Amino acid sequence: MGWASAVAVAATFVWLGMVLAISFIEAPLKFRAPGVTLQVGLGIGRLVFRALNAVELLLAAVLVVTVIIGRPGVGPVVAAAVAAIALLVQVLFVRPHLTKRSDAVLAGGEGPRSRAHYVYIGFEVVKVIALVVAGVSLLGA
Repeated sequence: MGWASAVAVAATFVWLGMVLAISFIEAPLKFRAPGVTLQVGLGIGRLVFRALNAVELLLAAVLVVTVIIGRPGVGPVVAAAVAAIALLVQVLFVRPHLTKRSDAVLAGGEGPRSRAHYVYIGFEVVKVIALVVAGVSLLGA
């Protein structure tokens, strides 16, 4: 395994671990902690997911560049592309809807619940599957 493949594998599994830890463990649990109101949970969530997405964009860039350099084959390339595209859709299209809704709640408003949260989670699942496929494929390349 060359250096580009090794870096691609590392970026893939670090990215995967971050998504699993934050999206599927931290996010749902924070609202169950004693004393955490909806407003506090949303405020924390916005900060955490803004930071997560920034690191994800960096890891996606590293993964894309190292996959281009390493030329591991079509499987890892497609899986990495799916993960990167899912992230871009989340950041560019879904998160603005989530931000609008959380702004309203933080300002004391109510209104109808947004379905954007479920769309975001759907893309998280797509990313997890794509990252597992990419990482395992890269290890075998």
